[in-house]
Amino acid sequence: MKVKKEYAILAVLIIGLSMYLAFHERDRTQYELPVLQELTASEITRIDILKPGGAALALERKNGSWIVLPDAYPAESGKTSALLESIGKLTLMALVSESQNYERYGLGKEERIGVKAWAKEKLKRDFEVGKAGPSFQHTFVLLAGDRRVYQARENLKARFDQTLDDLRDKGVFKMEASGVEAVELNDGKKRVSLVRKPIPVEVGTDQKTEPAAAQDQRTWESPEGKVDESKVTQLLGVLSNLKCRAYIYDQKKTDFNAPLYTVRVKGMEEHTLLLFAKNEKSKNDYAAVSSQNDSPFLLPEHQAKQIMLPLDQIVK
Repeated sequence: MKVKKEYAILAVLIIGLSMYLAFHERDRTQYELPVLQELTASEITRIDILKPGGAALALERKNGSWIVLPDAYPAESGKTSALLESIGKLTLMALVSESQNYERYGLGKEERIGVKAWAKEKLKRDFEVGKAGPSFQHTFVLLAGDRRVYQARENLKARFDQTLDDLRDKGVFKMEASGVEAVELNDGKKRVSLVRKPIPVEVGTDQKTEPAAAQDQRTWESPEGKVDESKVTQLLGVLSNLKCRAYIYDQKKTDFNAPLYTVRVKGMEEHTLLLFAKNEKSKNDYAAVSSQNDSPFLLPEHQAKQIMLPLDQIVK
């Protein structure tokens, strides 16, 4: 009798489990994930990002380059490429919720980030980004016209939670060091001039020097004294691809005067960099302006000191 009872209980459990699996499998078929068509970066011509609180950012491809609107600031290429990749390869991994309890997933009105991508006048992507999942390998998202919460691949929150300054190209001064023929430095008290001249060739030599080699066989000279070549090389190395930490938005270039240090380099073109006193709002940064950029900007102290070399160390 006891054995029959155990068999009956076992049979009930088996039937119950079978029914659960059958209904569970049937339910799963009702929630097939939307498959999003992949977009290539070349298709997308504009990206709109709506931040919490109503702040909006827009990027647009113009003449082959990306700019940040409305002021047409050049966009940082690495971050723009990352945005395009995330938009184009947006992939849904799982259906998370149908309860419309969006705050739980960082998709409430005060947290979510709206993203739209356009191909000219045609809207190709429209979704909202919530918080990242516990593993930071996926993100909760909403698709336009769909109230369900999905889990998307990668940490989209970190990718799209950007400011205007984050998206701007930070390049403020760039030149080819080998093409510089003259440098003028002014620390506000003294000015020194440096000129690059070819090393004199000894009379009577039969060796022919290639043009490229002759270009390398040059030295820096100054009427003020002997030039420390290593210091000039160091300075030109820093200036060859100078990037700022951040831009200044509440002042114009014309608002700055009495620079602490001025650098003027001459080659095929002439360019100037001026450094000013430390910024009042950021005690570790120096304000600066460049002839190659329309906006004033901030250079961190360690970077500024690599440029503002004591003149008596350069010319002795």
